[in-house]
Amino acid sequence: MAIDKRNVEQILQAVGGKENIEVVTHCVTRLRFALYDDNKVDAKALEANDLVKGQFSYQGQFQVVIGPGVVEKVYDELIGLTGGQRSSKEDVKNAAGKKQNPLQRAIKTLADIFIPILPAIVTAGLLLGINNILTGPGIFFDGKSLVEVYPHWKDFASIINTIASTAFAFLPALIGWSAVTRFGGSPLLGIVLGLILVHPDLLSAYGYADASLKGTVPTWNLFGWHIEKIGYQGQVLPVLASAYILATIEKFLNKRVPDSIKLLVVAPVTLLITGFLAFTIVGPVTFAIANAITSGLIYVFDAFPALGGFIYGGFYSMLVITGMHHTFLAVDVQLIGSQGGTFLWPMLALSNIAQGAAALAMMFVVNNQKSKGLAVTSSVSAFLGVTEPAIFGVNIRYKYPFIFSMIGSAIAGVILTVGDVLASSIGVGGIPGFLSIFPNQWGTFFLGMAVVLVVPFVLTVIYGKLRSKRDGMGSEEDAAVSVVSARTAPSRLLNVLDIPAPILGKAVSLEQVPDPAFAEKQMGQGIAIEPGEGKVFAPFDGKVAALINSKHGIILEHATGVQILIHVGIGTVSLKGKGFTAYVETGDEVKAGQQLLAFDRDIIGQAGYPLITPIIVPDGQDMIERVEEVAGDATRSRETILRIHLKG
Repeated sequence: MAIDKRNVEQILQAVGGKENIEVVTHCVTRLRFALYDDNKVDAKALEANDLVKGQFSYQGQFQVVIGPGVVEKVYDELIGLTGGQRSSKEDVKNAAGKKQNPLQRAIKTLADIFIPILPAIVTAGLLLGINNILTGPGIFFDGKSLVEVYPHWKDFASIINTIASTAFAFLPALIGWSAVTRFGGSPLLGIVLGLILVHPDLLSAYGYADASLKGTVPTWNLFGWHIEKIGYQGQVLPVLASAYILATIEKFLNKRVPDSIKLLVVAPVTLLITGFLAFTIVGPVTFAIANAITSGLIYVFDAFPALGGFIYGGFYSMLVITGMHHTFLAVDVQLIGSQGGTFLWPMLALSNIAQGAAALAMMFVVNNQKSKGLAVTSSVSAFLGVTEPAIFGVNIRYKYPFIFSMIGSAIAGVILTVGDVLASSIGVGGIPGFLSIFPNQWGTFFLGMAVVLVVPFVLTVIYGKLRSKRDGMGSEEDAAVSVVSARTAPSRLLNVLDIPAPILGKAVSLEQVPDPAFAEKQMGQGIAIEPGEGKVFAPFDGKVAALINSKHGIILEHATGVQILIHVGIGTVSLKGKGFTAYVETGDEVKAGQQLLAFDRDIIGQAGYPLITPIIVPDGQDMIERVEEVAGDATRSRETILRIHLKG
């Protein structure tokens, strides 16, 4: 496809000219800029540009969505216009990172550490919820639990509790692995560090308070220096600080110790020094700081529960927009570890539902069928605890649904904090979040759930209808789309191209992809697959139009000329091909069912990148009439996930 040089010139001017570009690169779908001043961007000019499918700013990078197959040509032309040098994704990432203030960098670091261990925490939360149902008194029988009435279920519940509590019992090991990896050290040493801090020979942190009151805290005597012999179960700050020290020491030694003796020197010396510092200085200091933070939060919510619930419940969704919500994962974990429960997570779960209710309400307000579909699918995602599609795809776009969802969650936050509702675990959000709540507090939690379901939904529908009536028969854009769709509907289908699943897994809507370029369909229609295995197969006979250098994406072309993009994971371009294997090259002819790529799901997951894989039919293909999505289980070579209707 030829591109108009004038459009590229307009993109350059719209981002503030070459003097505003620090570095720029591209991936398979978009240009990635690190700009000196984001305020110089002319968003309207970009929206009017024929080459631009979308735009957004994320973690200091300004991204302009162009689409596969074209973005390389646009990038080449852009480099020619600016006279600059080609840059890598890492160059842009580093430049963008420097623009972030210390708070933003700290938040991103916490997110990078906690997101990879979320699957373990979510699983533990779900299993603890099942255990709560089995052991909670008053759920099925008056004043008694199910295991008390049916004792033969007692050991079954005990096994579930053992499995579920393991992730929390050895949480420092999980954090140590993820944190040391993030800081550039050896993941294995991070695991060992975490296990050292919860060694069974140490007094458990859970029993420290009682032992301290009784004066029975064990100590080490290091030549007259008495150090408390305690573990750090359920603690976050001690292992985070120790992990940073460990990674720093290890990198220092790796640069200076000869390769021949590294195995004998680096790991032992690193662990020995870090372990001593952890037990003598780092642990006691950070333990005291963590307890002070926890005590301060508890005091605020005890003294002003309604105000605390109103503020946190109402403004949590704002934290999601800024990314600051990741900070509170550490706070929740700390509260559970030190107090046995967290009062913050219940408000998060209801905030998820409020966003879903507001998004669902838009189905009854908008006229455009595409917008209705987005409202429904994104609301379901929010009800299950993932709010980004609802927030960015619907509620922020129309503004008032987002405001009404905040009002509903603020009211619910007051109800929860006044009712002293606590969660015994984290990771389960949305409607299933009740599983994390202590069973004797379900009544209050369900009352809050009713508020976040009704208030945002009703307010959004009423205001939306009144606004549509005031503006005249609804949104002009929605009405125009509906009319055009009706007038241009073909009287009969001439050609239909069925696209089988190239990956074994579950097919879901694009709205569930945590990347606005895909979720908002800025590049084209399509579907996404949650992979069940690490293999990509050709869905039809054709040729490889393009294999991305980092091997995480491939563009295939059918004999009809139709092209599709298979993009494995989100953000996986940063892996630079690590964990990916390509069995074909650009220009190769392929047969349906032939293996194209292999990817290591563990490597991708450990790096913190979502595995969900968009399958896109890029815009601008003149032979295509429309694209039909078919969600559900995707069985390779049998199940159709996309049905492409071709023009006659």
